[in-house]
Amino acid sequence: MVSVTYDLMVDDPNGEMIEQTTTERPLQFIYGAGMMLPKFESDLAGLNEGDPFEIMLKPAEAYGEINKEAIVDLPKSIFLVDEKFDEEFIKVGNTIPMMSGNGQRLNGLVLEIDDNSVRMDFNHPLAGEHLYFRGKVVGVRQATEEEIVNRFSGGCDCGGGCSSDNCGPGSSEEGCGSGCCC
Repeated sequence: MVSVTYDLMVDDPNGEMIEQTTTERPLQFIYGAGMMLPKFESDLAGLNEGDPFEIMLKPAEAYGEINKEAIVDLPKSIFLVDEKFDEEFIKVGNTIPMMSGNGQRLNGLVLEIDDNSVRMDFNHPLAGEHLYFRGKVVGVRQATEEEIVNRFSGGCDCGGGCSSDNCGPGSSEEGCGSGCCC
């Protein structure tokens, strides 16, 4: 079980900080369990408690490049509830929880709205971004049997009560610990 604190910036190591973990609420994960972005985890290899780190991830090593096919125009009619369009909820800049035809939960960012359609972006919010992590290892220990069972039974070991492994920077999952399962 690895615990780290970090500041996460996008595009520039001295740029805008978009996420921060603290010693009171560190990112915790089972090393080698596939919970983290692979390069983030591999760059932590060999570090011990107290060691600082700086990690830069290119888009391909993080959440990928922006996929233009994930930006779609959807008929405005699918957003009607009781034959009404909720302009307070479906508005430019809002992220809307949706479901694909096969039941997969997705979050879509509303880009544009016109008379007939809603343009949405279903890319990960950090797609296309260079990620810069600057932090410190605050703990390294053997994972408990309970932590391992929880992880592999669909739980999330961040301590935040996550209900899925889709947590991460920018996540809106209620109860997610900061950076859980990035």
